[in-house]
Amino acid sequence: MADGLKVRFWGVRGSISCPGAEYARYGGNTSCLEVTAGGRRLIFDAGTGIRPLGVELARRGALDLDIFFTHTHLDHISGLTFFAPLFERSNSVRLWAGHLEQPYTLKKVVGHLMQAPLYPVSLEVFQATVEFKEFKSGQTLSCDPVGMRTAPLNHPNGATGYRIEHDGRSICYITDTEHREGERDQTIIELCRGADVMIYDSSYTDAEYPRYRGWGHSTWQEGVRLADAAGVGTLAIFHHDPGHDDAFMDGVAREAALLRPGNARNGLPRAIVAHEGLTLSP
Repeated sequence: MADGLKVRFWGVRGSISCPGAEYARYGGNTSCLEVTAGGRRLIFDAGTGIRPLGVELARRGALDLDIFFTHTHLDHISGLTFFAPLFERSNSVRLWAGHLEQPYTLKKVVGHLMQAPLYPVSLEVFQATVEFKEFKSGQTLSCDPVGMRTAPLNHPNGATGYRIEHDGRSICYITDTEHREGERDQTIIELCRGADVMIYDSSYTDAEYPRYRGWGHSTWQEGVRLADAAGVGTLAIFHHDPGHDDAFMDGVAREAALLRPGNARNGLPRAIVAHEGLTLSP
């Protein structure tokens, strides 16, 4: 594993996975990121994109993994039970969540997902050593040698944003958050200030947003405004609405490039639309 900070996108879609030729280039799997740095492998969210990631990781022998959830709505956890490393005794997997309030815990949420009449087998089917770990959004986490700060996001039932840092580089993962029109979210700005990459919930356009006010999502244009306010190098447009096919996302890419032209200091574009398989190395 390379030591430098790197993120690979395994699922970029929001709400529900989308098969079909019209989603082939950007991808139809729901949220899942793989971040590697300093010999550590950190996974963020377990949407359907975690299944192909698990297939690849299963070829590598014994694994020691951490999976961090932004939140536990179905599109961010629906792939977890198809993650192959959970079924191998030699693996250790820690599952983290910072948004849940009593009486909910992460173990209870996953356990409820894996019970009748929703699922045929229970948590006991996992063969790996699995730990469920809780924290409070806003805490700093230790994943030595990777640093991680967190912050609460504006989303129904709560969500957590992450800032991952290693060797002077930083990636922020900010998805499933709703902005307030006419003002910038200072919590997000402070978490993302000066970051090399900010991955942002861009489910809608500004024109679409009024129809979905209160649903807990934001727009790619708000992502541009936040990235500029926080001095972010690269904005990665993420969590694409299922109604936005490849042709629609091509249009978003063109407009975003006009609003944030050129490249950041590390050579990455200042705005990019995330797609499955995209790897960014800030």
